[in-house]
Amino acid sequence: MQVFHSRSELALWRRCFLQQPLHFVPTMGALHAGHQELIRRAAAPRGGLEPQVLVSVYVNPLQFGPAEDFARYPRDLEADAALAATAGAHALFAPSQEEMQPGGPEAITRVQPPAALQRSLCGPGRPGHFDGVATVVVRLLELVRPDRLLLGEKDWQQLVILRRVLADLGLQVAVESCATVRETDGLACSSRNRYLSPGERAQARALPQALTAAARRWGEGAPQAAADLLPLLHHDLAAAGFVVEYAQLVAAHTLEPLARPQGLCLLAAAVRCGSTRLIDHTFLMSRSPIVAIDGPAGAGKSTVTRAFARRLGLLYLDTGAMYRAVTWWLQHRGVDPSDAAAVAAALEPLDLQLSTAANGAQRVQINGHDVTEAIRSPGVTAQVSVVAAHACVREALTRQQQAMGQRGGLVAEGRDIGTAVFPDADLKVFLTATPAERARRRARDLESQGFAVPPLAELEQQIVARDQADATREVAPLCMADDALELVTDGMDIEAVIQALVDLFRQRIPEEAWAGSPP
Repeated sequence: MQVFHSRSELALWRRCFLQQPLHFVPTMGALHAGHQELIRRAAAPRGGLEPQVLVSVYVNPLQFGPAEDFARYPRDLEADAALAATAGAHALFAPSQEEMQPGGPEAITRVQPPAALQRSLCGPGRPGHFDGVATVVVRLLELVRPDRLLLGEKDWQQLVILRRVLADLGLQVAVESCATVRETDGLACSSRNRYLSPGERAQARALPQALTAAARRWGEGAPQAAADLLPLLHHDLAAAGFVVEYAQLVAAHTLEPLARPQGLCLLAAAVRCGSTRLIDHTFLMSRSPIVAIDGPAGAGKSTVTRAFARRLGLLYLDTGAMYRAVTWWLQHRGVDPSDAAAVAAALEPLDLQLSTAANGAQRVQINGHDVTEAIRSPGVTAQVSVVAAHACVREALTRQQQAMGQRGGLVAEGRDIGTAVFPDADLKVFLTATPAERARRRARDLESQGFAVPPLAELEQQIVARDQADATREVAPLCMADDALELVTDGMDIEAVIQALVDLFRQRIPEEAWAGSPP
C-alpha cells in the first residue's frame, strides 16, 4: 500500500485512476474495527467494477476546542497503515498541517454548516466543532475527488451535517453510511476508548446498555414509556456513575428535539467516563420503512424495484401487476373496460392474491389461477390505463395496498404510490427515462417474450400517448409527489439504478435502523 504525505503525490496517484471508481474513507487515525469495516465496505466491487480505496489520516485541529484532547489524541501512522492495508486500502494519505493549511488555520476558507443542525446533541457543547469537520472534509474531497465517500453512523449528527453540506455545495460524491461497529460488550468502537482505564472500560458498557433498555421500554409500550423516556435514561446513566452531558431525543434528519418519539428518531447521549467523553445512540422507529417508487410506463420500475427490495430485505409490492390483473380479468370476462358500471360489477367476484415465489419473484393469482405471465401481454398493456382510470378500481386496490402496508417493511411501485397510496412513505422516488429509451426497452421485452415488435417510432408514440393519458386522467393522475426524488435512468444499467436507489434509501433510513440484506 502506498503512503502519501503531500498533495502533489496524491494528485499524481489520483491521475492514474481517472477511469476507475475511487472510494474514500477519511479518518483522524487511531484506526479500529469500525474503520476496518468502512474500508472493507469501500473495497467491495460495485457493478462489477473493482474500486481503488484511499484512506486519509489527518488529526484536524479545527474540530478540537481549546480544552479538548488535540495534543494527546492517539497517533500511530505505522499501525494505521498496516490496519488499512489489511482491510483492503490501496493508498493512504497522511498530510501534515502545512499541507492541509498552507497559510495556517486563520488563512483557510471555512465552511459553516446550517446552525439549525448544530442546536442539539453535541453542537451546543462543542462550538465550532462541526464547522471544523465540514471545512476539512470538503477540502479533502476537493483534493481526492472520489466517487464514493464512506462514513460511519456512530456520529450521526456529523453524518447528517456532512450530507447537507455536500448537497448544498453541489459536490458530486455518493455518501454511504455504515452502521456503528461495537465491541463484544456493546460499547461503540472509538479511538478514544483507549483512554479508558480497565475500571472505566468496564463502566463504559453501561452507556449502550442504558440506551438499549430505554428503547426496549418504549418498544414494549411500557406505561408512560414515551413520556418518561429521557428522565429514565438520564437516571440510568447517572446511576452508572457517568457525568451526563446530554440525553436527548431528536428527529433523525432535522435533529430537532422531540417531546416523544414520532417517525424515525434518534435517542442519543454524551457522557464523561472518568476524563473520557463518550457518545452513543439508538434509533426508534414507529414502523418498518416504506418506499414508494412511481414513474411512467416502461421506465423499468418492476425490474429494479424487485431487485432493490430483495437487496434491502423489503417486501416487494407490484401494484402495477394488480391493475394488470384487473384488466386481464375484465378481458377474460368480456367486460367493456370503458364501462364504469360494468367494471364495478365485475370486481365483486374478483379474488386477487399476490405471493412471493421461492426465487423472490412475485406471483399473481385471480380466483386461484396463476396469471403472472398472462397479465404482461400487449393486449393487457394496451388497456390497463383505461381500467386504472376508474375510481372504483383505484379505490378497491388502494384499500388492499394500504392494508398490506400497515406494518411497513415494503417497497411498492406504480404510478400514484407516493401521492395516493403511501403519502407518508419514508422514501419516494420518481423513476423515469426518456420516451426513446423506454421504447428501446419495451422492444427488448417484447422480443424476449416472443411477441411481435412494432417499429421503435410507433412504440415511442404509444408511450407518449400513454403518458399523456396517465397524466391527465381525473382519478389519481400520474405526477411526481412534491417530496419525491427524480431518478432519470437513461444510460444506467440495472445495477447502477439499484445502487442509486440504495443510496437514496440510506439517506433516509440508517443501516442501524434497517440493516436489510448483507451488502
